[in-house]
Amino acid sequence: MPVRKGAPALLSAGTLCAALLLTGCASPTPPAPAPPAPTTAPTSDDSRPAAAVAANDLASAPVPAPRIPGIGPATQALVPDGTTQALVVTGATADSNTSIATLYRRDPARGWTEAAGPWPTHNALEGWTDDHTAGDLRSPIGVFRIGDAGGLLPDPGTRLPYDEDEEFAISGTGLSGEPLEGSFDHVIAIDYNRVPGRTPLDKERPLGDEKGGGVWIHVDHGGPTQACIALERETMRHLLRALDPAAEPVVIMGPAPEIGE
Repeated sequence: MPVRKGAPALLSAGTLCAALLLTGCASPTPPAPAPPAPTTAPTSDDSRPAAAVAANDLASAPVPAPRIPGIGPATQALVPDGTTQALVVTGATADSNTSIATLYRRDPARGWTEAAGPWPTHNALEGWTDDHTAGDLRSPIGVFRIGDAGGLLPDPGTRLPYDEDEEFAISGTGLSGEPLEGSFDHVIAIDYNRVPGRTPLDKERPLGDEKGGGVWIHVDHGGPTQACIALERETMRHLLRALDPAAEPVVIMGPAPEIGE
């Protein structure tokens, strides 16, 4: 640490005696002694030493949340270090086909905090699995990147790459007999068994067709899905506008007891 040197002291000559005595001139007046150095640290307005105030403020500062609320250490370890947005979708049990979705963001000072939601959702008819296969009617459990979007309708204002395409049109009925029309008006591809950076319509399956694919977040049609996550229409549009590719967003999905480990 550099040392700051003070300015050299200026010594003035003492005033000479105006009258000469027979024995000689009187000695010059000695300089006044310097004031003593302070012996205590500067204090703040509350009369405590500044060092004590700083230490107390540091001790009382909020500690950033180390994990996303409801997420256990094993699941949190799967979240990429650069991720600052996470959509958490949790079902009550492994067989639940309804769930709750909440969007969290990571703040440098406050850690993981709720950014939007919670929102009601549907997932697969038979619930969840950590070993998804095509046609098992279960949603895959895990932490997956989300970065590509699209839909039958125009881009609602997302920062994600968005593919507007007529191939997103769908008809027919769902697993509970509800109409499916409009379900793919807006979708976000979940990076399960797909090639990231491509339209959600891309059908390449790196793990093989038997492991399923085409797992999306899409508009809720009012019933359980085959494997996807479904959100109400306006919620879906809100999520699309909220997601930021620079935040490396992920979806964390599964039954609450399992992803809480």
